[in-house]
Amino acid sequence: MTLRLSIDRVGHLGDGVAMGPDGPVFVPQVLPGEVVEGALQGDRLTDVRIVTPSPDRIRPPCPHARTCGGCLMQHASDAFVADWKQGIVRGALAGQGLEAPLRPIVTSPPRSRRRATLTGRKTKGGALLGFHARASDLLVAVPNCQLLHPDLVAAFPALDAMTRLGGSRSAELALTVTRTLGGPDVAVTGGKPDEDGLSLDLARLAETHGLSRVTWNGEVVAIRAQPNQRFGRALVTPPPGAFLQATIEGEAGLLAAVTEAVGGARRIVDLFAGCGTFALPLAERAEVHAVEGEAAMVQAMEKGWRGAEGLKRLQGETRDLFRRPLEPDEFKGIEAVVIDPPRAGAEAQVARLAESKVPVMAFVSCNPVTFARDAKVLVEAGWRIDWVQVVDQFRWSSHVELVARLSR
Repeated sequence: MTLRLSIDRVGHLGDGVAMGPDGPVFVPQVLPGEVVEGALQGDRLTDVRIVTPSPDRIRPPCPHARTCGGCLMQHASDAFVADWKQGIVRGALAGQGLEAPLRPIVTSPPRSRRRATLTGRKTKGGALLGFHARASDLLVAVPNCQLLHPDLVAAFPALDAMTRLGGSRSAELALTVTRTLGGPDVAVTGGKPDEDGLSLDLARLAETHGLSRVTWNGEVVAIRAQPNQRFGRALVTPPPGAFLQATIEGEAGLLAAVTEAVGGARRIVDLFAGCGTFALPLAERAEVHAVEGEAAMVQAMEKGWRGAEGLKRLQGETRDLFRRPLEPDEFKGIEAVVIDPPRAGAEAQVARLAESKVPVMAFVSCNPVTFARDAKVLVEAGWRIDWVQVVDQFRWSSHVELVARLSR
């Protein structure tokens, strides 16, 4: 069945939404106000043709935009994407009966992603490396990717060689490559067992291609140089696969907002601290108690702190904040809290924070929906959302990050 529809809006996952004969119809890679035609399959329009384009429609900057599943919004102007992402945050807040001043969005530039997970598949003639097409098993090579930092693109030959060495034609490899001060750090899962000299071959490959570290199915098999990241004055070696903000520019935007939010606080608690993204720079002017659930990340953070000069006291603690959140009395004397939970939010910890006497909080979130849910608990307990800084470091995607300042 062929339909002609007018797009009403773009949903929070990036699809256009139009009203069809039996309810909402979802249309990929379209913009509000566009008139489109296509074949209706269930509640989705396929084989879409743009009849009347939006003034916000642009030519995608990447030649792989139509086939690759890595980016959703390359067909939209930067101004549209910025307004859309700000709107996602406003909508999430409104869904909880909240509102707050939103500052202008901070957006990472093209070719700035410093970490990505690519898929590799061994073929009869060699290897195929790239991203999956959207909602498909089709693997698309992306040699001219406009999302990834050039240093990651330069590592593609090494990833291709790894796929040839340790992949198979019956299964796919997941190759996570991270830009570090020591060169690309590569962690591979799904590879064949480390047998028949494979680790030696991988070590030679790391040397040849200038990789800092290679981790194969969870085991470090080669270290050519320390895969360090810089957090403020500290150099940190994150464990393989550890969380890292997607871009340097995005991290800087988040850190600037966090630093402003905590102001002149002299004693800070950093919850879900990771390897010290915020804790280590904040330790330049405040004592920090940094809590993280992964022991290896806490150890990396503490080692980085010990090796840095001029930092105030930083104390790391390994603790599962979902099962054992910090209690209200543990915040005694604390002047500010930084909290950066995963996408699921931090219901248990927020409930305890609501009962605490802490005067100010920097709430970092990668999910506006769970942020708004948790913020409502705090607001009902007497907190105020002073402002929200939206950060778009996952450019051309539907992901939104933010920092909110809350105060008593």
